[in-house]
Amino acid sequence: MILKSITIYTDGSCHTQLKIGAWAAVILVDGKKKILTGKAENTTHNRMELTAVIDALMYVQNNYGVAREIKIISDSQYVIGLTAREQKLSANDFITKKGKPVQNADLVKQLLFLLNTMNVNLEKIKAHQQKTGVDDYNIEVDKLSRKLVREGS
Repeated sequence: MILKSITIYTDGSCHTQLKIGAWAAVILVDGKKKILTGKAENTTHNRMELTAVIDALMYVQNNYGVAREIKIISDSQYVIGLTAREQKLSANDFITKKGKPVQNADLVKQLLFLLNTMNVNLEKIKAHQQKTGVDDYNIEVDKLSRKLVREGS
């Protein structure tokens, strides 16, 4: 079965001093909503942003098969900007100019692989928006991920 489209809203959060993080994703498929969340210790904000997208895409792959289009909506410039940096990252074998591995290289490689094997469009949304009256899924994932971090600290 090929679904027409899937929309995914993601966000990640982290208590930087305690290094406790959480992420959330809202997956919309044919008018139905699925919420995914997770927590991690010894992590960073960017790792949680990456994990939210990766886990949501893996969930879609494992539960819905092929989708004509998957739209990821995120407020993370780091995540959204990865595809523009992919060629440079790959050419340098994910090593920085200082000779160190790129931060989060494991997750970056995994996300880039998923983006290249699935029909995914990334869309940047402004963080911490005000409610507009329509379903504000970006606000929902932001609140969910921050709530999970507070519960873990």
